[in-house]
Amino acid sequence: MPLNIKLQVFEGPLDLLLHLIEKAEVDIYDIPIAEIADQYIEYLHMMQQFDLEVASEFLVMAATLLEIKSRMLLPKPKKEDSNAEELDPREELIQKLIEYKKYKEFSTLLKDKLNIYEKVFYKLPEPIESYIPDYTSLTGLTLDMLTQSLETILQKNSKRKKSSVREIYRDAITIEEKMLAISQMLTSRPFFYFDDLFEDDISKYEIIVTFMALLELIKIQSIHIEQENSFERILIKRRID
Repeated sequence: MPLNIKLQVFEGPLDLLLHLIEKAEVDIYDIPIAEIADQYIEYLHMMQQFDLEVASEFLVMAATLLEIKSRMLLPKPKKEDSNAEELDPREELIQKLIEYKKYKEFSTLLKDKLNIYEKVFYKLPEPIESYIPDYTSLTGLTLDMLTQSLETILQKNSKRKKSSVREIYRDAITIEEKMLAISQMLTSRPFFYFDDLFEDDISKYEIIVTFMALLELIKIQSIHIEQENSFERILIKRRID
């Protein structure tokens, strides 16, 4: 029975060399060049046995490894200056391997990001002008000014109820109920003032619910709010389209 052997494909000589170093679990800064060179040459022989074309760059790297191996096997000449550092023949190869490893790790990261974002679908932006009507529900004032009016109402309410006894209110009033009450007020008269909603001695909770109901009616464009001049009373009208 024939034995099938599948050789791993490498992108280049540095890729093969890095694979051999990681497989041997050795320090990339202190490569056992004799061992790695032998494994590298053995891999090239396996490629030739399987009639695989060996690229010239692989052969150049093999020659480089053999040169470094021979230089490391030669006896070291005596140094006249003991303070001078000896140049490691592996230094240039190590720097190339480190740089290649950084690029390879970064390319793997980019590939992982690509695989993630390939599954993400984006919606192209649409012109918002087509969704904005020609009219607005606020005239002469902004939502910030309306919120400031609410804060004034709340301050008046807190000064009005100074007592050592604290009342607890049941949350019985809903925004929908207040929206209906405001709409009913506008069925009997064409307009009323903002502070008319808070004339009665109502709780802080009811004031906030009333204001939220007012904002919801503005959102669905059921009412129109305007202020003719600064600091004048805010007018709430029934919208007629």
